[in-house]
Amino acid sequence: MTTVVAQGTFDILHPGHVHYLSDAAAMGDDLHVIVARSQNVTHKPEPILPDEQRREMVAALGVVDEAHLGHPEDIFVPIERIDPDVIVLGYDQHHDEERLQAALRSRGVDCELRRASARESSDDDELCSTGRIVDRIVDRRC
Repeated sequence: MTTVVAQGTFDILHPGHVHYLSDAAAMGDDLHVIVARSQNVTHKPEPILPDEQRREMVAALGVVDEAHLGHPEDIFVPIERIDPDVIVLGYDQHHDEERLQAALRSRGVDCELRRASARESSDDDELCSTGRIVDRIVDRRC
């Protein structure tokens, strides 16, 4: 059995999230998703939705076997507990793969890193970004 981990913020689920998690699920037998806690999201605006609500929404997706909240202080704790064979990064996630692989090795986690593919869409109006969704809501409601 191949255990796969995907991770992200997953604020306001959209087709890009579904594509990422479907792509990750296809790379193994058991997909675990780690949902970042708001306090650990430092590379973009704080999530709109509460941590547990985001975890619950991800858990409801059929391709996800188990959804976990990230650790409040150490992002590697859930990865160590799950002990994945593969970690799938989103095609546009900001991770430095070499540094991440080195950090995993230093923690005794021996797994493969892969990148998910980008979602292809012919619909110019499709929103695959939480920020763009929020911007559209603000434009239309304010």
